[in-house]
Amino acid sequence: MTLRVAVVTVGRSDYGIYFPVLQLLHRDDAVDLKLIAAAAHLEPKYGSTVQEIERDGFEIAARVPMAMQGDSRADVAATIGMGIQEFTAAYQRIEPDILLLLGDRYEMFAAAIAALPLRIPVAHIHGGELTLGAIDDAIRHAITKLSHVHFAATAEYGRRIRQLGEEPWRVHVTGSPVIDSILSMEPVPKADLEREIGLELSRTLLITYHPVTLEDSSADDVSNLLKAVSAGGHNLLFTYSNADAHTDEIMRRVKEFVAKAPNARLISNLGHRKYHSVQRYVAAMVGNSSSGVVEAAGFHLPVVNVGIRQAGRVRTANIIDVGKSEEEIKAGIIRATSAEFRREVARVENPYGDGRAAEKIVSVLKSLDTGLILLMKKFVDYPLT
Repeated sequence: MTLRVAVVTVGRSDYGIYFPVLQLLHRDDAVDLKLIAAAAHLEPKYGSTVQEIERDGFEIAARVPMAMQGDSRADVAATIGMGIQEFTAAYQRIEPDILLLLGDRYEMFAAAIAALPLRIPVAHIHGGELTLGAIDDAIRHAITKLSHVHFAATAEYGRRIRQLGEEPWRVHVTGSPVIDSILSMEPVPKADLEREIGLELSRTLLITYHPVTLEDSSADDVSNLLKAVSAGGHNLLFTYSNADAHTDEIMRRVKEFVAKAPNARLISNLGHRKYHSVQRYVAAMVGNSSSGVVEAAGFHLPVVNVGIRQAGRVRTANIIDVGKSEEEIKAGIIRATSAEFRREVARVENPYGDGRAAEKIVSVLKSLDTGLILLMKKFVDYPLT
């Protein structure tokens, strides 16, 4: 019997992580993959990344629009409501046996909520993690409670999922599929990327700065970042922020900066292969992206992590945590790009997987009985100490 697996991807950040899982599902004759592309994938200002999915050879089973009508927190709430309606309609057409979700985005939250009344079992990748500076932290744990199978990136995250009351048999420590991609990917040659981007990558900082959704937006924070990254004479490669409240203001300031700086570039979407290749070649990463915490260690890449957005995630020694002041960010960059620190991070090992996460995830999905046993969850109470 063929297992119909619907996979929801809402943007470039999750698609690159999903990629090795999607490849295995697509090739498996026992699986009917139904890929749902939603939200930022369909938006031109984020690079219309649905085209990348199609170039990779995946058929889109449904497109779920979730364009925010503005740039406020209320617009995010309204977009979640829109997404619930659109995902419900998509699930009714596709009729999946199981739904695979990833991460902690509000768009993914809408996808999880829509599955609940339709009695569609949910499998979730990257639960149990912490990001104390973002609403994503609450969303991730909420998706855990809406899910029936869990694929944790580390043993610590697996323990936290069980602590949320999940039955141990539902929790699988698989590692992150993005590590599979890093270990198996043939990188784009450095010279080819430099010609395309127009920068010498070994002297370049890779910069992604997202809104810190549990803090009030501050124009000074972005100004401090821009002043700090421009102070050391490095080339600067900016990528787009996520589609969150106040993203438009951040990107307006970045665009104005890049327009005046001959050594700076802004790219809406590199694609996962080019992005990982860039991580291999640049001098350091700066900003508050999860890719600096989860992926960068695989490239022995120094990371200057700004502010509290990623507070709580498992850390490796290549990460330098700094505050949001210009002086702190500048000091972090000086340390990150020093020869001494480069030698230190050359010994860093990535704790987020061994390159076999996709294989483990697909194996578990194919072994599941998707009936009432999976749907009827018991809450596991732990003794008070």
